[in-house]
Amino acid sequence: MTNPIEQRLSDLGITLAEPSAPVANYVSFVRSGQHVFIAGQTSVAPDSTMLTGRVGEDLDLERGRLAARYCGIRLLAQMKAACEGDLTRIKRVVKLGGFVCALPTSSGPIIPQIINGCSDLMVDVFGDAGRHARFAVGSPSLPRDAAVEIDAIVELHE
Repeated sequence: MTNPIEQRLSDLGITLAEPSAPVANYVSFVRSGQHVFIAGQTSVAPDSTMLTGRVGEDLDLERGRLAARYCGIRLLAQMKAACEGDLTRIKRVVKLGGFVCALPTSSGPIIPQIINGCSDLMVDVFGDAGRHARFAVGSPSLPRDAAVEIDAIVELHE
């Protein structure tokens, strides 16, 4: 029998790379009880290039949503590592925290709409279990000039 989450990823044309290693003094994820807290993942494309840009300068909604989707794919790779390779162990995506590189004058709905690039991916992959609480804020800069960074909290099946 095919793993339904892996099948959804295949149907979406997503291949998960090995999760990235931390770039400073932290770990990629922490399991505590039935929850996994995943460190922020930046907008790295499948070809390993960083998607950069800033709302109010050179980051529009379409490119921002793509950057958030890349963060989501990297979050999925971390989830898979935390679940020893079995994404069916994810019971629910509990919360996402999204940061979008933006000028201080950037306002309106664009920042939450950008983070939808990741939120939509979680629902596409996990169905209703992918629906989550979240925040979406603008930041004047992000690590390595990333356009977007997103962290996650997920719950595992017992």
